[in-house]
Amino acid sequence: MEIIKQGFTENRQFYECIICGREIEKGMIYKDGADLYEARRFMELHITRAHGSVFEYLIGLDKKSTGFSEHMCKLLRCFYNRMPDAQIQQQLGIGSASTIRNHRFALKEKERQAKILMAVCELIRENEVSPVKYIEPHATATMVDDRYKITLEENEKILKKYFPDGLDGRLSTFYIKEKCKLAVLRHIASRFESGRKYTEKEVTAILKQVFDDHATLRRYLIEYGFMDRTSDCRSYWLMSAG
Repeated sequence: MEIIKQGFTENRQFYECIICGREIEKGMIYKDGADLYEARRFMELHITRAHGSVFEYLIGLDKKSTGFSEHMCKLLRCFYNRMPDAQIQQQLGIGSASTIRNHRFALKEKERQAKILMAVCELIRENEVSPVKYIEPHATATMVDDRYKITLEENEKILKKYFPDGLDGRLSTFYIKEKCKLAVLRHIASRFESGRKYTEKEVTAILKQVFDDHATLRRYLIEYGFMDRTSDCRSYWLMSAG
C-alpha cells in the first residue's frame, strides 16, 4: 500500500518509479536548473513532473484495474481536491447534497471491505498447503530481499525474454528491473568456471559475447556477489559458498 501511494520502490542502490520504471541512483545529487536534489526527492520530483501525481495515475487506470465507473472517478477527483459538497453538486449536476454524503459513506464502506478482503487473501496465502517455491539465493548474495523471490517459471520467462536468440546468445538489454537483472546475472555467471582465476581481459572477452556494455555487467556481477576480484583488478573468480 505504501509503495503504491508513494509511486516508487526502493532497494539498496536505486529508487524505481512503479509507473514508468525509471531508476534514480541513491547517493547521487541531481541538478535541476539552479536546484540540487538528493535521490529520493528527485524521484518525487520526477513523478510529479512526468505523471502529475500518483493519485492521477491510479485514477486514470482502466475500469478493469480499478473497478471505478467514469462518474466515480469524477467524484473521487472532487474528494481528493477537497471540494465542498455544494461545489461538487453543481459541477457534476448531482440532484442533492445528501446524494454526495451517501457517496462518501459508500466509499468508506468499500475501504473497510477492501481491508477485510486483503486480510482474507493474506490468510489464504499463509495457509497454502504448497507454498510458492523460489530459487534458492546464491550463498554469496550480498543482500537477500524481495528481488530473490523468483520461481523457476519466472526465471525461465525472464531469460527467454532477454536472451531472444537462446541462452547461449546475446543479452538484448540490461536496462531492466532489479529482479530481472538478478535472473540475468545468475545466468551470465554460469558462463564462468568455478575454481578458475580469470584475468580482466578474459572476463571482458566473455562478457562482450553477452552484451556490449561489459563493464556494467562486470560491476553488477561483483556487486551481487556472483564474482570477486583482487584489489588491483588483475584476477577475477566466481564466488563459492566456502
